[in-house]
Amino acid sequence: MGLLSQRVEKTEIKAGHHIYTWRAIYTYSHHGIYVGGNKVVHFTSNRPVSSSATCPTFPDCGFKQPGSSVVLTCLDCFLGNGLLHCFEYGVAPSAFFTKLRGGTCTTAAADPPEAAIHRAMYLLRIGFGSYDIFKNNCEDFAIYCKTGLLTLDKAGPGKSGQASALLNFPLAAALSSPLQLVMASPAGVAVAAAGVYCAGRYMTDVGVRRDVIKISVEELGANLGPPVEHGVNQEESQ
Repeated sequence: MGLLSQRVEKTEIKAGHHIYTWRAIYTYSHHGIYVGGNKVVHFTSNRPVSSSATCPTFPDCGFKQPGSSVVLTCLDCFLGNGLLHCFEYGVAPSAFFTKLRGGTCTTAAADPPEAAIHRAMYLLRIGFGSYDIFKNNCEDFAIYCKTGLLTLDKAGPGKSGQASALLNFPLAAALSSPLQLVMASPAGVAVAAAGVYCAGRYMTDVGVRRDVIKISVEELGANLGPPVEHGVNQEESQ
């Protein structure tokens, strides 16, 4: 397990793995499910992500259903110019706290690889609803494919550790500011802020949250409305 993320080679990943790559000098990451055959299913915006014109190796690269934001691309197009990383499941709380970046691991256990592949390919046909950077993004999609877990509170944040980090960083900064009045050491303030940040990330992790439910992809599909995109963010552009 790496300190920031789990860097892997292409030869190390297997079908059913949750993979991701960092974008824009490690400011955010894009996630997907590797389904084998050098193909990745991932949740994006409705902007074109690939096509046979730009990927002559795989004629079906960039395939998606009309109106859907779930797309099938080759591994190289998924990565772009980024490196390959593998998302970690079932990590111990102590290991979770050592991760300085959100969106790299979870304490939740993963289902068998074939379950993740089935969910990803099923959602490629029916979509995954509306994209939202905080509630329903590419990491949320991949985590659902791996675990079958969805959040019950639609008004709250989704399962994305990356979104949780974005939400908890300002909170940590705000709560640590009063400590400057009582703590002489800047290092002490930094440690306290880091503690608040990590605790917030942990409490919103899908493995410890109580507002999640396991739902089959078939039942999810029956309750999904037409895929309508909103909240498009640069994270999903290729």
